[in-house]
Amino acid sequence: MTALDLVVRARRIVGTAGVAPGAVGVRGGRIVALAPYDASLDGDLVVELAEDEVLMPGLVDSHVHVNDPGRTDWEGFTSATRAAAAGGVTTIVDMPLNSIPPTCDVAALELKRKTARPQAYVDVGFWGGAIPGNVPDLRPLHEAGVFGFKCFLLHSGVDEFPPLDQAEVEAAMRELSSFGGLLIVHAEDAHRIGDAPPPDGTSYQHFLHSRPRAAENEAVAQVIELARRTGCRVHILHVSSAEVLPLLAEARAAGVRISAETCPHYLSFAAEEIPDGATQYKCCPPIREAANRELLWQGLRDGLIDLVVSDHSPSTADLKLLDTGDFGAAWGGIASLQVGLPAVWTGARGRGFTLVDVARWMCQAPAAQAGLPRKGSIDIGYDADFCVFAPDEQLVVDAGALHHKNAITPYAGRALAGVVRSTWLNGRPIDLFTEPRGRLLSLGDDR
Repeated sequence: MTALDLVVRARRIVGTAGVAPGAVGVRGGRIVALAPYDASLDGDLVVELAEDEVLMPGLVDSHVHVNDPGRTDWEGFTSATRAAAAGGVTTIVDMPLNSIPPTCDVAALELKRKTARPQAYVDVGFWGGAIPGNVPDLRPLHEAGVFGFKCFLLHSGVDEFPPLDQAEVEAAMRELSSFGGLLIVHAEDAHRIGDAPPPDGTSYQHFLHSRPRAAENEAVAQVIELARRTGCRVHILHVSSAEVLPLLAEARAAGVRISAETCPHYLSFAAEEIPDGATQYKCCPPIREAANRELLWQGLRDGLIDLVVSDHSPSTADLKLLDTGDFGAAWGGIASLQVGLPAVWTGARGRGFTLVDVARWMCQAPAAQAGLPRKGSIDIGYDADFCVFAPDEQLVVDAGALHHKNAITPYAGRALAGVVRSTWLNGRPIDLFTEPRGRLLSLGDDR
């Protein structure tokens, strides 16, 4: 074998089949060799991990709101991708909102790419948006390289990204099915929420009742029926209601092409523990009760929930209304891009899961769902994207030390298990204070 650029030796490498010692050889930014730990591999750089460190694939976070351009006081590509890299995430896929303009046509996609290109510390891909009237834009966006299309079934929180009604969802699905596109859905039913009592001031319980699980359950049932009717591949975003899990199981058994995700906050927190006025916990759909949380973990165990991604949705402090604690008026979104891995590992290991499970949920499955065939695994031919993780070291989250733009997160002060020691992109360690070298990704890339 000709000389390698990099050799990484670790006593614990997280593979798809288990955790084992080994050596990884890298050339040209890709993995070209997997060998026993003490194999004779020569490289320009040889790195041996510490005894307490584990080599994991770089995480793929396919649900990130960067908000750039247009709302860069909320977040931007520099701050978001630094936060990602600091958290072991080597690839993000950016949501079509809350940037201005939203990514609902090719011109908006090109503007977003132009904005992201000089700022990206990790690799970045993009979702398109499905909104009323843009069915003619879906195929051109697909051909331009978006990984799929997001829609809402109720108000998105920003006026420039309106929801689809049932007929519009079906029209979008029929168009997407004609070229193999993917529809990703914020599944809450507008009518159910409209009939629920409105959130009342600082009470978290009142806010929870304003977004009933019935709204999520009914919306998922509607999406399943439309997917069955049209043959479109669909994905349910940020599952918070465990009552949708039997619906997913039945749909898959019937041949519906459907996948689902949940988020670290639904796996970490419980409604009973959220203080009134603590709007840093507000998200939609909401964090539900402890018993529901345990059923979500069971959904991961059973394979009904495929992946875990952040739904990183930050805002400025004033929009969170931390001074008044008004859940009805505060922005609904949780900032967690940098702490997702330790948050999930903390909950996972206490329930008997392993790092192989975590890598499946946070590396392999998001890459597969988005269509990134060279991401998410430590295997020959894959990009040499690595997360060096110390799973037994404790992390106490300091919001002010996180890299996302506004220092607000419900994880502040929380003790978590696991620290990301370093993150490697294409065979090189990411330095957060030098020139960014992340790439822009497109569906169908064969890099």
